[in-house]
Amino acid sequence: MKGKDIQIKVCMGTGGLAAGGETVLRAFRESLKEKGIDATVDRNCSIHQVGCRGFCARDVLVDVIIDGEKTTYQYIKPEMVPQIVEEHIIKGMPVEEWTVKDDYRQFHEKQVKVVLADCGEIDPEEIDSYIDRGGYEALRRALTEMTPEQIVNTIEASGLRGRGGAGFPTGLKWEYARKNPSEVKYIICNADEGDPGAFMDRSIIEGNPHSVIEGMIIGAYAIGAKKGYVYIRAEYPLAVKRLGIALEQARQRGFLGDDILGSGFSFDIKIKLGAGAFVCGEETALIASIEGKRGMPRAKPPFPVEKGLWGKPTVINNVETLANVPYIIRNGALWFAQYGTDKSKGTKVFALTGKVRNTGLIEVPMGITLREIIYEIGGGIEGDRRLKAVQTGGPSGGCIPAHLIDIPVDYENLTKVGSIVGSGGMVVMDETDCMVNIAKYFLEFTQAESCGKCVPCRIGTKRLLEILTRITEGRGRPGDIELLEVLSNDIKLGSLCGLGQTAPNPVLSTIKYFRDEYEAHIHEKRCPAGVCKNLLTYTILEEFCKGCTLCAKVCPAGAIVGERKQPHRIVQEICIKCGACFETCKFSAIKKG
Repeated sequence: MKGKDIQIKVCMGTGGLAAGGETVLRAFRESLKEKGIDATVDRNCSIHQVGCRGFCARDVLVDVIIDGEKTTYQYIKPEMVPQIVEEHIIKGMPVEEWTVKDDYRQFHEKQVKVVLADCGEIDPEEIDSYIDRGGYEALRRALTEMTPEQIVNTIEASGLRGRGGAGFPTGLKWEYARKNPSEVKYIICNADEGDPGAFMDRSIIEGNPHSVIEGMIIGAYAIGAKKGYVYIRAEYPLAVKRLGIALEQARQRGFLGDDILGSGFSFDIKIKLGAGAFVCGEETALIASIEGKRGMPRAKPPFPVEKGLWGKPTVINNVETLANVPYIIRNGALWFAQYGTDKSKGTKVFALTGKVRNTGLIEVPMGITLREIIYEIGGGIEGDRRLKAVQTGGPSGGCIPAHLIDIPVDYENLTKVGSIVGSGGMVVMDETDCMVNIAKYFLEFTQAESCGKCVPCRIGTKRLLEILTRITEGRGRPGDIELLEVLSNDIKLGSLCGLGQTAPNPVLSTIKYFRDEYEAHIHEKRCPAGVCKNLLTYTILEEFCKGCTLCAKVCPAGAIVGERKQPHRIVQEICIKCGACFETCKFSAIKKG
């Protein structure tokens, strides 16, 4: 290995850390030192922490790069490190049994990395790591070669739309703010990601905080803001830590503060920690929270670009939107616009979760189909079960049924089928999921997160949840479906902000595409997916029962009776329907239905 250039990159995003990334990184340092290599001083050998690599299900992921040739390892534990050091780094022979396989390459094959291009490649706590890959070059160009108007025009021409939910054109928002004559303006990064199953913005900040900072500075220069805020939830401690380190490094290098790069433009950023209220993702509630008030939305207009933080013009963009900006300025509007569709340009980051084999963080061109995401990138459904639906847009989105799997994923098409792109959550569901229960799950979330300011949302979502709860408990009544539809539409029309206006989407979309499941729950008192506990019955099939007594031993209610080596039976009046017997039986003798 003498004279070779060696780089080791260990995934230290939240997923990597949870899988033991810190101990793996330490093991590499110790194992190399035992071989006489001190990675802290040896110029030819370096060990780096990097952000999320995307394929979170395979953490800890490790890259070993020798003279530019990269080998990626998966599922790495500290005890595996000495063998990698000995066989691969010392002797030059990769440990093939631990390297990634074809499904890893398939996971990445159809992705197009823009925002995530440097995540997993750079050390998020070292500014030079970002600069070496072209970081802050876009800022330098913007401040020395472009006018604010040219920057806005470039963003408009790129077709970049807000990645936080509604998809409003970013350039147009910046233009409104730029033309406002106010001497005081603000720019805010909305990092209050609160959707269940969503971790896009969190991973971007953890893996490449400088891209967000650079995008904010360029945006501030374009609209004429002197101060910015990153509103981020306190539940993201790693993201908050790395963001704070990045901001301090940017100040030290002259990218933040007074007279940035000698341009005469001054700007700085402050971190504001949120307390985890989902409603504070709504821009006017977010503004209220920064101002020290209770996070509650207000009526619009006026919009924040007219009257925002402390009554001054304010641009609010989410993490992914701002992280796109440096790459657009660096590579040009046409480069970005080559990806996507006519109305939905560029790429989109999604958190792919649920009943899919390959869960993780993905970035795909707008217009890719759900089929490509689920079966090619995601590797299909776990256990080869049947796809039932895909929830996009988090609790504000809808459930798209399997027969629409070839729909292009973009703002227009998802809206047509009753869902939204949203911030990027994508939950895959299979035949074992009950769609009535899924609607109830999301309503529980939005109802709990309602700020309570307006009656349609505060009371309406509570009534929706009560009806859904009745149905899933076997107490549904004729007319409940129609009542859900009427109430949902009233809530959408009457609510003050986006939380209430979109909260009924999961209800309306599941009724539209899975009405038969609602009818089975109400009229037949049956849950077709076998999920809703009160509608389940467990019975023992005599022809399969061996009388082993395992089921009786685990039954907490003592509801299973019978003699050893003789068929048993379940006393239905006592059964609490916990499913312990069903999970324990080795002979498939217990039927659930």
